[in-house]
Amino acid sequence: MSTGPNRILDDFAKLMTDAAGAVQGVGKEVETAFKSQAERWLNGMDLVKREEFEAVREMALKARDENDRLSARLSELEAKIASLSSKA
Repeated sequence: MSTGPNRILDDFAKLMTDAAGAVQGVGKEVETAFKSQAERWLNGMDLVKREEFEAVREMALKARDENDRLSARLSELEAKIASLSSKA
């Protein structure tokens, strides 16, 4: 009879171990499902990567600088034309 309670405790311990393993497996499945759903949601938002953003930002800064240079050059040429027209 001394093996009876030990066997019950062993069976109970095995049951708890199996239950813990099942809970852990379900937890991993939930985590995987959540991550894939979050990834789909983020992909649907049309977000850009940081590197792409920085590259476009740099292009915009260069374009702005060139626009400022061309605007200054145009003002110079308009001033020359105006001075030539007033002399004629």
